[in-house]
Amino acid sequence: MRAGRFIFVLVAGLALLAIAGYFGLTQTTRSWFERDLELRSTLAVASARQGLMANWGAASTRLSETLTDITRDERIMAAAACSSTGELLASTDAYPTQFSCRSVLERMQEESPGSPTWSMTPELPSGPIHLSVTRLDGAGDPLGAIVLVHDLSFVSRREATTRNLLTLAFFVMALAASLFTLLAVRFAWRGWTSDLQRALTGAAPREFQPLVRDVRELAKRLAMEHEREAWGGLWSPDRLRATLTQHLQGERVVILANREPYIHEKRPDGVAVLHPASGLVTALEPVMRACSGVWVAHGSGTADRETVDEHDRVRVPPGEESYSVRRVWLSEEEENGYYYGFANEGLWPLCHVAHTRPVFRSEDYEHYVRVNQKFADAVCQEVDSDDPIVMVQDYHFALAPNMIRSRLPRATIISFWHIPWPNAERIGICPWREELLSGLLGSSIVGFHTQQHCNNFLDSVDAFMESRIDRESNAVVQGARRTLVRPYPISIEWPVHWLDGAPSVSEARAGVRAELGLAKDALLGVGIDRLDYTKGIEERLSAVDTLLARHPDLRGKFSFVQLAAPSRTKIPMYRELNERVEALASEINAKWSQGSYRPIILLRSHHEPAAVFRYYRAADLCYVSSLHDGMNLVAKEFVAARDDERGVLVLSQFTGAARDLTEALIVNPYDLRQASDALAAALDMPVEEQRERMRSMRRLVSEFNVYRWAGKMLADAAELRRKERLVGRFSSSAVLSRRGIA
Repeated sequence: MRAGRFIFVLVAGLALLAIAGYFGLTQTTRSWFERDLELRSTLAVASARQGLMANWGAASTRLSETLTDITRDERIMAAAACSSTGELLASTDAYPTQFSCRSVLERMQEESPGSPTWSMTPELPSGPIHLSVTRLDGAGDPLGAIVLVHDLSFVSRREATTRNLLTLAFFVMALAASLFTLLAVRFAWRGWTSDLQRALTGAAPREFQPLVRDVRELAKRLAMEHEREAWGGLWSPDRLRATLTQHLQGERVVILANREPYIHEKRPDGVAVLHPASGLVTALEPVMRACSGVWVAHGSGTADRETVDEHDRVRVPPGEESYSVRRVWLSEEEENGYYYGFANEGLWPLCHVAHTRPVFRSEDYEHYVRVNQKFADAVCQEVDSDDPIVMVQDYHFALAPNMIRSRLPRATIISFWHIPWPNAERIGICPWREELLSGLLGSSIVGFHTQQHCNNFLDSVDAFMESRIDRESNAVVQGARRTLVRPYPISIEWPVHWLDGAPSVSEARAGVRAELGLAKDALLGVGIDRLDYTKGIEERLSAVDTLLARHPDLRGKFSFVQLAAPSRTKIPMYRELNERVEALASEINAKWSQGSYRPIILLRSHHEPAAVFRYYRAADLCYVSSLHDGMNLVAKEFVAARDDERGVLVLSQFTGAARDLTEALIVNPYDLRQASDALAAALDMPVEEQRERMRSMRRLVSEFNVYRWAGKMLADAAELRRKERLVGRFSSSAVLSRRGIA
């Protein structure tokens, strides 16, 4: 059936070409014949010119005889001699009378004045003719003109012959083209099918690579849709475990991160288990509970050494024990150089556009190298195969991927950079930029929150490294090593397990207001952050100050509570920030306080997640004012906490979350008037609009949760492993074949 349609289209196309060719050829040959006849007329008159001029004034019989001699040419059927005044002097018997001398000369004068020759091709009942006129001049004066009539019947005969030949040629060509095309298609289809089959097994010819990518992407989407339907739509711990089992044969995952998910601290009444204020921990801890495995981290708690076994491991979470934490110990000197020095006085301000100058010291970098090696060695001790799955987290371990690669060349290493990656010009400030890039390129996949950060990383590699950038597939190629660069917007777990057994929104509202000494109907805003200069806490408090200055009706009614966990207090910049924030809060409170009313409530201490979520549920709005942030999970936590679909999120445009949570009130935190307007709009927003915005954001956070984030990375890693194994198998076969062993 397909062949029949193809042949029909082919024959129809050839027919159209033949028809067009016939008309084109006919017009061309006719014009050739006409030019040939004009030339013949000119030559005939020229050859008889002497006789014509000699007999022009003589008796008409002598002139008629001369005209008869001219018509002896087989294609000249008639001739006439016309005076300059349009009178017929002589003509042959066959001259058509309807072309009088006067009418012919008048038309010649109209269409070609001053020209010595003129012609036209009229139709007679007997057929077409060609009529040509040639002027005769004698002694400078015009004598008249000679009119010759040519028979064009031979042209019609030639056109008919041409038409017949073209028709015959069309049928022969159509038949031959159809046969040859069918044969060519059959052989080409066999070759194409063979090449496609080889391409789908990993040995793709260059021209098939885009098609294979599209086919695999489509298959992956279809599989994900099928998997999504099978699991009821949302990603969950069970679905993540199933993905790990399906794509990676249930292999356990080893995570390398500086921050541990559970810290053991000595207290007067015993040992307490704390959860650090870290977006990284917030995102990854649910993944580890779902996937099991080992979390390698710095043991920083005062009771951490007392709670590990002889291999420096401890099972967590308490009471669940679903995975292990392997603690690595650092000396104070190592911690100061690696963590406080190079990582947080150098890389942190370098990667954040927060107007703080990065500080780079050689001794700090030396500690950074040694500590990265110490952690890389710990990872290699914890793996249970020669091709493990290792997830390296954040800017603390830029060198570790390459160090792990040197020990475990077959490992699948996924590095995720949780903060922004700056442009190439800014990363060039770092004296060890090449070492950082080389370390990260030891990864199988390097992940960032946004495509812009991926682009910046590729530009940095292009500027400072000897490598090939594959822009089409977002990859860096160094020799046989290929590193993919991918955006993976991080998120939080859904549902949030900290909400299990949490007080209702009404209970949280009443309880938090009572604790803070606020009226039951007081309006409350909340900010949740580490005390870090990138979080825009000073700008946030200043926006509240501007709000109260511009909206006097909110004084005494609106309070803003800032939960600020102290962070990196060994660094002078952080100590200064702590003092500035406290001074600013005191200044604003002194300006607007009335009786017991405090517009700013600053709680500078660590708060456990359960307490944080109480504040989320109690607040009328949450303001995230980061000056530069990779993602910021506080925004997504606030949305997840509001199962009542109330509350308003005011969100900085400089967060990665602003690209996802577009229903938030997006602001420039540097613009205090705009930020204060957004706060006022949030406090005055109708309930229905709050619900509409919150419902949309909750739908997005639930759909794109942390399990999906981890599942996408692990699925990409599995696909990469499959390709590498196929290529390795192909290379081994090729070597054996060359050696004659196959």
